[in-house]
Amino acid sequence: MNNKYNMIERIDFMEWIEGLNKSMNYIEEHLTEDIDYEQVGKIACCSVYHFQRMFAYMANVPLSEYIRRRRMTLAAVDLQNGNIKIIDVALKYGYQSPTAFNRAFQSIHGVAPSLVKESGVSVKSYPPISFKITIKGVDELNYRIEKKESFRIVGISQPLHREIEKNFEIVPQWWNKAALNGTISQLAAMADGSPKGILGVSICNDMEEWRYFIAAASTKEIDDTLEEYHVPSFTWAIFSGEGQCPLAIQELEKRIVTEWLPTSGFEYGNGPDIEVYLNSDPQNATFEVWIPVIKK
Repeated sequence: MNNKYNMIERIDFMEWIEGLNKSMNYIEEHLTEDIDYEQVGKIACCSVYHFQRMFAYMANVPLSEYIRRRRMTLAAVDLQNGNIKIIDVALKYGYQSPTAFNRAFQSIHGVAPSLVKESGVSVKSYPPISFKITIKGVDELNYRIEKKESFRIVGISQPLHREIEKNFEIVPQWWNKAALNGTISQLAAMADGSPKGILGVSICNDMEEWRYFIAAASTKEIDDTLEEYHVPSFTWAIFSGEGQCPLAIQELEKRIVTEWLPTSGFEYGNGPDIEVYLNSDPQNATFEVWIPVIKK
């Protein structure tokens, strides 16, 4: 029986890896065009948000930066091997001005594009990424699967960038501001629902504007300083963790995406991700990560 389940897990994992590699092939074939991130997600059978997050965790580089590196790698080859004008190479890879192209090129190669053909000038090459099966999961993950009906959260929200790496910079700033101006204390006093604690809710499905809430599950009335959102009914995979934040929760999210999800028999649902902070000490935090899932 165990061999049967192991074989099913292996097939699911291989299909998952195949989907990721097909998405990388799509990107490679469209480097001289505006890349359709929605199509990339569809090929990998997930939302744009979840694909970007999976990619960043697995490749250790944001998707937008990977694309920029690949384009500048090919641009350097074009400039080295052909009698082609810099402006033409810039346009080929989506840069409308030589200045913007020059800035991007130098950020990757450390030299101006006009110097590429000079003797002794070296440039960098970033080959295409492909994903392969690796063995992980030495350390245990504690989780539960829970079906939960729609529930109301109240709090404050801000728009999220479509390139998710930018959010890693601005979201901690929102938390600091909310702590200093008393919003988090206000929300803690209003929390009377489940999940308990202060919530960080990323609403990044393909049907709504991407937003991030600092919130609490609550049934209480609110004034015009707060807003509400009704989290849809979902089945949730709920993981528990502890440690110094935000590093500890980021590491847990990485393990969920790269270790648990590929062999779980589930895939991402098109719903919010929820971080549940069960205490207020970021140096020794206790938390949960809720991800919406559906059976494959």
